[in-house]
Amino acid sequence: MDPTSYEARDAHSVIHGLTNLQLHAERGATVIERGRGVWVTDNHGRDYIEAMSGLWCIALGYGNERLAGVAAQQMRTLAYYPLTNHKSHPPVIELAEKLLAMAPVPMSKVWFACTGSEANDCAARLAWYYWNAVGQPGKKKFIAHKLAYHGNTIAAASLSGVGYAHDRFNLPLPGFLHVTTPHHMRHARAGETEDQFCDRLIADIEQLIAREGADTIAAFFTEPVMAAGGIVVPPRRYLEKLHNLLILNNILLVCDEVVTAFGRIGEMFGSTAMGLKPDMLVCAKALSSAYIPISALMINARVYDAIARQSDAMGVFGLTMTYSGHPVAAAVALETLKIYDEMNIAERVRKLEAPFLGGLNRLLEHPLVGEVRGKGLLAGVELIPMKSEGETRVPFDPKLKAGPLCARIAEEQGLIVRAIGDTIAFCPPLIINDAEIAEMLRRFRIALDLTAAELANAAG
Repeated sequence: MDPTSYEARDAHSVIHGLTNLQLHAERGATVIERGRGVWVTDNHGRDYIEAMSGLWCIALGYGNERLAGVAAQQMRTLAYYPLTNHKSHPPVIELAEKLLAMAPVPMSKVWFACTGSEANDCAARLAWYYWNAVGQPGKKKFIAHKLAYHGNTIAAASLSGVGYAHDRFNLPLPGFLHVTTPHHMRHARAGETEDQFCDRLIADIEQLIAREGADTIAAFFTEPVMAAGGIVVPPRRYLEKLHNLLILNNILLVCDEVVTAFGRIGEMFGSTAMGLKPDMLVCAKALSSAYIPISALMINARVYDAIARQSDAMGVFGLTMTYSGHPVAAAVALETLKIYDEMNIAERVRKLEAPFLGGLNRLLEHPLVGEVRGKGLLAGVELIPMKSEGETRVPFDPKLKAGPLCARIAEEQGLIVRAIGDTIAFCPPLIINDAEIAEMLRRFRIALDLTAAELANAAG
């Protein structure tokens, strides 16, 4: 690499997440300089379809002048003010009111942070605070799914069920429990129907609760659709039975809607789409279309009223963050929600679901494609090699890294996707149109063909 290039300078000075750091020092970064709509352009002038919305988040695409204008105006009007010591400002008040008005179930108050990780971390802390407030301090444990992703603070990474967030980080912390991923194709037993699969998983959770003691479990965290876990759409029957089990055992339900909120899967909230009624709901990412960091934790009256009483008894509510409810972020988020309303964004996603998921499902004829999973404008294509007729398809040897290979080849074709193991994830901006979906599918099919050829060459 030219030592004066962005690539070399980046490798010399920046630490990258979800990256092989040693390999990065040799390979360097793809340096993105600008974006417009669903397209981004690197420092060499090459264009790409950004089919992952960055990290699941830039829902309104790049270059939205309204959001830029609102941010600039708010910076001029009130660039910063905290929410501590009985202080507030108009943007955060209006944003909280808007979120409460559109919440999928009745909510009482909103706590603001900067990232989904922070909001999930705060949800865990507030669950502890709540159970202490109501005289059940023994309820300290949390349950989440294997392969779930809830963030990367210490608590949120412990909630997450992915090895890369735990290994060599001394995580998860004690008391963070994980149950089977509700993915029928991957985890069903031979001949097990989806209903039987759901019943078995719920029975396993019921046994876990009995073994640990319901009086020790504070909350269950779940995503309506598991995004970073490989785009797993849990069976609705499973989620309904899970919800009933939690109510029966007096365990709080926290819905992590960091990816699914604001139209991504065809409803404004994934909780609505999947029939969930959370006690707490976390949203971020599309809340500001990623134009500025902000997250929100909505809390129902049951939880809020108890923590308010406890804060009064203690004289102060001890949870605070410098940038909680930042006025610029709140103003941008509020404008983002207005744009979603004007676009009728959830209906737009429902209309685009057919060409998007339909096009991906047509790739099931490809010898590398074993399963397509998704809802709305969120999908995963799992690469599984074709076997002879009648033989069960089995995953690739992990050493082949078929998914990362396909993602790299797709990028060479001007398409940015994400490999989650051997699942290729798609999460395009919600402003994508039919023609761009068609072009995205065309580039991906080429990438599949080239991946198949390279794997065949490697096999000999």
